[in-house]
Amino acid sequence: MQKSHSYGLLSGSFRPDDQICVLRSYIRQRDNLIKSAGVHVQRMQKALTEMNLQLHRVISDITGTTGLSIIKAIVRGERNPLTLAALKDGRIKASTEEIAAALTGDYRCELIFILQQELQLYEFYQTQILAIDAQIEQCLAAFANKVDVTKKPLTKPKRRGKKQPGNAPQFDLRTHLSVSY
Repeated sequence: MQKSHSYGLLSGSFRPDDQICVLRSYIRQRDNLIKSAGVHVQRMQKALTEMNLQLHRVISDITGTTGLSIIKAIVRGERNPLTLAALKDGRIKASTEEIAAALTGDYRCELIFILQQELQLYEFYQTQILAIDAQIEQCLAAFANKVDVTKKPLTKPKRRGKKQPGNAPQFDLRTHLSVSY
């Protein structure tokens, strides 16, 4: 490679600023944390399915408000399907009876233990994601403003739902990105 470079056969590669490299490292770590949390969600789903609890059929996201409330209650020892179904959020379209029917199954001790461990690991990764979000926000705040934000007002896009989409950061990323370029 050195010989090819000395003959002028290789061109130089792009190396971003150090500040961008730091941000990229944080973003890559955040992506790894999200992927790891997703593995534990799949394992929680597997434990529920092995107990014949078909929660995923009546709730689209087991890591949402209703899903986590039900899973935490199961881990605490609640087994009554009607009591568990009463934990549903008002935004859930399925009826309490449908959720209770989906929560009728075989609550085996070893699977409850696995569910508890996977829930704890998922929650750990969520706290780690919040911590890396804080680091990303600090990194973005250190960028120099290159755009005059007083001329063009920033308008937020209208969102129908109340929940943040997907794995969105917990801070206003749009403002940082609009003034960073």
